[in-house]
Amino acid sequence: MNHHTPVLLKESVVNLITNKSGLYFEGTIGFGGHSELILSHLDDKAKFIGTDKDSNAYLHCKNKFKNDDRVRLYNTSFTNISNISKIEFIEKYDGIFVDLGVSSFQLDDKDSGFTFREDVQLDLRMDKSKGEPASFYLNKLAEKELTEIFFKYGEERNSKKIANMICDYRINNKIKTTGQLKGIIEGITPEKYLTKALSRIFQALRIYVNNELEELEEFLNKAVSLLNKNGRLVVITFHSLEDRIVKDFLKEKTKDCICPPEYPVCVCNTKPELKIITRKPIVTSAEEIKNNKRARSAKLRVAEKI
Repeated sequence: MNHHTPVLLKESVVNLITNKSGLYFEGTIGFGGHSELILSHLDDKAKFIGTDKDSNAYLHCKNKFKNDDRVRLYNTSFTNISNISKIEFIEKYDGIFVDLGVSSFQLDDKDSGFTFREDVQLDLRMDKSKGEPASFYLNKLAEKELTEIFFKYGEERNSKKIANMICDYRINNKIKTTGQLKGIIEGITPEKYLTKALSRIFQALRIYVNNELEELEEFLNKAVSLLNKNGRLVVITFHSLEDRIVKDFLKEKTKDCICPPEYPVCVCNTKPELKIITRKPIVTSAEEIKNNKRARSAKLRVAEKI
């Protein structure tokens, strides 16, 4: 079974590995596509730590790499990188990688509750053992809160109208499935815009349910503090919200002064922590997009610890 086609695979690994005997961390192992190529470029002295909140992905990779003594995997969020590093007696890494995309398996597997192409339970949680499913919030949150979620995380122009329809619908019917939500959106969206509207609303709910943007910011800060000198941070994003966070974060970490502009001299004593390797993000080629349409929005950014 083809669980997932890794995006920007060679570009990621080439930019990540600077020491073949080094220590490496991958925050979203998924189904092991990037991990496998990373490991193929490392020697026997290297060590590879991987995390994923999705239990299906974790168990798949646990089996996939069961005979590789260099590999240690954890079924948890990448935000736990500091605690995991202590458990593994690792002070610093030579490379930290994260691919923020949702896997094809999650998008296509009806039991995962991510797809709007099947009428299934509306879940959207990466880790099904924690928190509440998306349906819980659709039935509980006020119209204003839903509007903000759809606009902030999905950049959906009809956010208010969709939120209003959801609130009207749930007066008589509890929203439980992807089909119910899809039907509400279909009722107010022209057919030619429907797929994009559905994608934006489901993306917004997924980001909200999994606290994705806040976790990304937390992870980036921890990752920089755990990099060796000349160690690489490599991040693949798939939508503008993520990419903006990564871009702004990397830019902030290259500054040698954060004093207000009106200060005549620097008093902050800030030193740059990173050097940006990719002034412009690496994007997928036409050939890769032809073979994998879901790769079209991917952007890869790379920075090096000073």
